[in-house]
Amino acid sequence: MTKDENIFLFVPNLIGYARIILLFVAFYYMPSDPGPAAASYLLSGLLDAFDGHAARALGQGTRFGAMLDMLTDRCATMCLLVNLALLDPSHALLYQLSMSLDIASHWLHLHSSVVRGSESHKNIDLTGNPVLRFYYTSRPFLFVLCAGNELFYCMLYLLHFTEGPAVFPGCMGLFRLVLWISTPLATTKTLISLVHLVSAACNMAALDVAERAKKK
Repeated sequence: MTKDENIFLFVPNLIGYARIILLFVAFYYMPSDPGPAAASYLLSGLLDAFDGHAARALGQGTRFGAMLDMLTDRCATMCLLVNLALLDPSHALLYQLSMSLDIASHWLHLHSSVVRGSESHKNIDLTGNPVLRFYYTSRPFLFVLCAGNELFYCMLYLLHFTEGPAVFPGCMGLFRLVLWISTPLATTKTLISLVHLVSAACNMAALDVAERAKKK
């Protein structure tokens, strides 16, 4: 890293640091003050849509930035799910399963990608699983699913405090409406995480078979 190439100060990484600060604010307020907590959390998620564009536009895509982005995403979702489990202990098992699937699928997928020589978990083999190929090559689809997933959990959090502004007076609040709209997106994201896990496990097994065959 030269004086003129300070990776840590690249614009996409500065956006990443801003996301982390916003998440600290969100987690600080999350136990008792849902307004600033949800606003900071969603703003951090919104910024996630800009770091990739900045990296491509400025030619500042880096391995560090890709890892920072993924870890920020995973930690953000995990901490929100922890708060949901505390607020709603009767469904804690479901939140724990969601956390476990998210971490396991992304970690195994990332590890299998690195072993196969990819620089990022998003740089997949285009001859691989068609679901993952579409997921990672269609940016609008990726954005909609990720945004829907975050909105789903954020609305679950907000509904523990309030229904939000009335959309249909006496019937439904804004937060519940957004929850119902985002539910299919969150469900699809969960199914893709399962595909992630199975596909990555198969890739790792294939690598093991190839390595064992070379030793014989």
